[in-house]
Amino acid sequence: MSNGGIIGPVVNPTRGDLTTQFTASGTYTSPGFGPLEADYLVVAGGGGASGNPGANSSGGGGGAGGYRTSFPGGTKLTIPASPITVTVGAGGTAGPFSYPLLGTSGSPSVFANSPSPITSTGGGRGHGYDGSSWQPAATGGSGGGGGYPSISGAAGNTPPVSPPQGNTGGDGPGGDGGAGGGGASAVGSNSGPGNNGGNGGTGSSNSITGSPVSYAGGGGGGSYIATPGTGGTGGGGTAGDGTVNTGGGGGAKNVPGVPGANISGSAGGSGIVIVKQYGAGNFVAPGVWSLSEQYNYIKAGQWTPSAPFDVDYLVVAGGGSGAPNYAGGGGAGGYRTSFPGGTKITITGGTSTPVTVGAGGTGGAGPPCAGNPGTSSIFSTITSAGGGGGGQQGVGCGLPGGSGGGGGGDGGGQPAKAGGTGNTPPVSPPQGNTGGTAFPENSYGAAGGGGGAGGTGGNASSKTSGNGGSGSANSISGSPVTYAGGGGGGIVSQPDSGGGTGGPGGGGNGGGQAPGGRVAVAGTVNTGGGGGAGGNVAGSQPGASGGSGIVIIRAPGSAVFSVAPGTNTVTTLPAPAGGCKVATFTVSGTLTT
Repeated sequence: MSNGGIIGPVVNPTRGDLTTQFTASGTYTSPGFGPLEADYLVVAGGGGASGNPGANSSGGGGGAGGYRTSFPGGTKLTIPASPITVTVGAGGTAGPFSYPLLGTSGSPSVFANSPSPITSTGGGRGHGYDGSSWQPAATGGSGGGGGYPSISGAAGNTPPVSPPQGNTGGDGPGGDGGAGGGGASAVGSNSGPGNNGGNGGTGSSNSITGSPVSYAGGGGGGSYIATPGTGGTGGGGTAGDGTVNTGGGGGAKNVPGVPGANISGSAGGSGIVIVKQYGAGNFVAPGVWSLSEQYNYIKAGQWTPSAPFDVDYLVVAGGGSGAPNYAGGGGAGGYRTSFPGGTKITITGGTSTPVTVGAGGTGGAGPPCAGNPGTSSIFSTITSAGGGGGGQQGVGCGLPGGSGGGGGGDGGGQPAKAGGTGNTPPVSPPQGNTGGTAFPENSYGAAGGGGGAGGTGGNASSKTSGNGGSGSANSISGSPVTYAGGGGGGIVSQPDSGGGTGGPGGGGNGGGQAPGGRVAVAGTVNTGGGGGAGGNVAGSQPGASGGSGIVIIRAPGSAVFSVAPGTNTVTTLPAPAGGCKVATFTVSGTLTT
């Protein structure tokens, strides 16, 4: 066939399927071969969880963002040649420490295809206290959870669409716990039994990207000196923020039962918009292509067909922070990997995959604040949960997470406080371990260490705080590096000493007492290490922040891909690694094939 006088092989590009993911607002333009049909997934931002008074009942979890999709088997959209505005909804804000403590609902996501735009409504905020009275949860794509005093959950699928975009939040039938926020596939669970929080409603799994990913889980309800509800599958928060780009609702936290010790809420996860435009088979070209046609085919990955390839991964979430003033160390971020010898993930050519690197939990500014959990890291179908925050002194058990936070020290007269449960939510192999237990009824206030990827947090003895759990070494980058160590516990009445030592893998050391006692140390960035707990330097010491997470992807040398933004890198390994390519994400970004 003639190729227009250009010497060389004839290239007959194909009009193949093109999947585009929007993790932030932007514009979608058909890649030069519209109008054709497309499937869509539009998920709004999840609702935030409200803060709560420290000596009162807890609040409900945030509702998941509205979930609307045509995939599989629904009515597709006709994509015009003109650009289409895409809005990705933000998650609702967390309720603050000060009154009013109410969070906010999530924002809508919109694929503005004319004349039939697809709009998903933001998730409703969870119920909470505004300083004078308990306020009901808000309606939304999925409704926020209710709670004390016998307040019902808010309605989902508001405004109504068919099929429904979400479900109702759980109710507060009694007790001081909060109910779970509604999810895309199920209503939130009611609060209880006792003062426990209800679980968030389950989200929905969708394979529009080629692999199953769950979205729009409801946030777990808060608890009163008990156990918070677990966030719903699909990014719902467990006593912490909803996962970014899932529309998960924020999880309400545990209330410590201390007058004046207000607890902040948690933010909802941002939404996402995915468009899968279908091609029309092989395109027999006339032999002459304009530069813009060539560019569009190359951009779409259809000028030279891009074959799928298998990759190894390491996904480490942000570590939890230590709590202030002889408290528990922060738990390490969840640690999940296929290297070496595990099940790889298949990456399809011509796609763009978002990568989320979780932040470490922010260190507490002083008593009576508890440690804050880290946030999740995500690659494809793999989500590693943020590390649990350390338990606060006197009243606090460690929070659950990828690895759990250490139990808070006592300072006299109280039972031992347990460490938070690791591997929460559960995955196999486990993503982390449980935090250590504080020493009971002891004036030294020795607290437990945060759990790590390779070991549980150390339990405290009478005059020694627990060390952080050890992390795990991995050579996916070409050389062994240790990640996800737990933070050391703090101590109060042991002059010239420090608290527990941070676990290998970026865990921060716990603080001790002045004079001579060390201050708490933050978890190392891009390791997922837990933050060290505060000691008692100058009367009170804040807990240190957890370390941010990291995502590493290892592909065959023949694979062709790029990463964004430029702070992330792609390197080629020397022998004996066989020229493998390694993409390292130290901040959230995109892998494009």
